[in-house]
Amino acid sequence: MTHRLDAGADTAHWGYFDATLAPRTTIASGERITISTVSGGPEMLPPADWGHPQGLLDIHRRFGGPTLPGHICTGPVAVAGAKAGQVLQVDIEAIELHYDWGYTFVAPLVGALPDDFKAKRVFHSRIDRARKVAKLPWGHEVSLDRPFFGVMAVAPPAEWGRVNTLPPRRNGGNLDNKELVAGTTLYLPVFVDGANFSVGDAHGAQGDGEVCITAVETGLIGTFKLTVRDDMSLAWPMAETPTHVLTMAFDPDLDTAVQIALRSMIDLLSARSGLEREEAFALMSLVADVRVTQVVNGNKGIHVMLDKKWLAKIR
Repeated sequence: MTHRLDAGADTAHWGYFDATLAPRTTIASGERITISTVSGGPEMLPPADWGHPQGLLDIHRRFGGPTLPGHICTGPVAVAGAKAGQVLQVDIEAIELHYDWGYTFVAPLVGALPDDFKAKRVFHSRIDRARKVAKLPWGHEVSLDRPFFGVMAVAPPAEWGRVNTLPPRRNGGNLDNKELVAGTTLYLPVFVDGANFSVGDAHGAQGDGEVCITAVETGLIGTFKLTVRDDMSLAWPMAETPTHVLTMAFDPDLDTAVQIALRSMIDLLSARSGLEREEAFALMSLVADVRVTQVVNGNKGIHVMLDKKWLAKIR
């Protein structure tokens, strides 16, 4: 069975995650749900003749702006039977472009060069959904053949209270990982009963780093299979593509994020292959890639990618 949840005033939360936020719908473990998302405040809208999604306009009218600085998210979706300490497996089965424009902005005090730009500029791109390209206002065309959701999260621990969506954390959130495309599986630690999965921050295209703080921000429609895993335990989100495993970490200090992600990969490689930790670390230096996910969201992101062939049992 495939459920559906569309972005609108009754299904969105804007700018925050909260363990007390009531789910908008509940599905069984192993079921699928299709979720649409929208992005941006009123100041990000293009001219009216470009088309303004009704759900986005309804959200603007209902909320006026974000509760905390952050993203418009659709959800949460509760998964029956999920308990704190378990893991939510999020199989990203399909992602489709949702509307015909996107935006990117450059502004002072944000991004990887916060002191270099003195005024905010918003650039609107026309999206050709049939060709899967965005035409930037100065003429370049950017491929949109690997869209992804910047924000995928479960509810945070209750003791965190209400937190904004901007920094990625252990519950996921603003991961901004361009590997999380259709065909990838994301694993998130569960902190509250039901897990309470939310999604938003649709990215048509983004480079590693997301250096100006925005991608081609747009709307997407995703289909997810949500499965409770009681045979796994995670401290940090991780992911699996058809060819690679990824460990992820986030911290204000990029070096600390690197160390966390590397230790997570050592744990994974040792457990799967039987290698000793020293052997796993040496092998990773030869065949794993340490990549900067993003450097602009407060907690910087690192992901380590390892080809799954190296997980084969050695001993």
